Amino acid sequence: MTSFAPDSIVLNRKLPLWYQVSQSLRASILGRSPEDPLRLPTEEQLAGHYGVSVLTMRQALKELEDEGLITRHRRRGTFIEPSAQRGAPVRLLGSVDAIVAQQSGMTTELLDHGVAPMSAELAEYFPELAEVATYHRLRSDEKTGEPTNHARNYVRPELAERIDLDDLIRWPMTKVLRDVVGMRISRITDTVEARLADPETSRLLEVPLLSPILRYTGVACGDDGRVLDVAVIHYRGDRFSFTVTLEA
Repeated sequence: MTSFAPDSIVLNRKLPLWYQVSQSLRASILGRSPEDPLRLPTEEQLAGHYGVSVLTMRQALKELEDEGLITRHRRRGTFIEPSAQRGAPVRLLGSVDAIVAQQSGMTTELLDHGVAPMSAELAEYFPELAEVATYHRLRSDEKTGEPTNHARNYVRPELAERIDLDDLIRWPMTKVLRDVVGMRISRITDTVEARLADPETSRLLEVPLLSPILRYTGVACGDDGRVLDVAVIHYRGDRFSFTVTLEA
């Protein structure tokens, strides 16, 4: 039986290895194509793929099993759970793969894209630019079709020239910039605020006007410190929560 093939990552020794592996595998699972196999490779094969011990791999798989993304059957193997609940809280420990996992696993519609003049709000992130590439997407629960969040990404024009729109329908912008465009992302700064739904968000997410929502802003920087992408995502307040865990 053919097994699902997860993405590869470069591990950061400053973060727990099991956590990085679990988040990378989580992002691969949520971003898979419908025709991809549901069976995962063995623990030993996955450990070799990520370059970690079997014990570390086992801990990573337990995290995904506890979340309901996989099921494990003695003598049969480990399988992706096709009906796993999306939009569960994500535990963030500073990994780029955690951000990718947070944004993965939903049906995505590209609403519009283009180039816009630099706004006062964005000028602090792109001070040397006169315009910025924009992408607006709506994400829905792939099982129920219910809209869950809408995202606007603001990207450097020279990077936008290398972005395939089909990739943005399948994957989050962070993954496209890192794994397709080939940009090394050295830091992402996250801000989550409570807001009230404006008319656009109310219409897109199908929630009452002025109902509570979560506004997430993620600023991704490259090795040279320049901002590559600013993501502004509005989440339905009744569907999402964010959990940040600090470990010594």
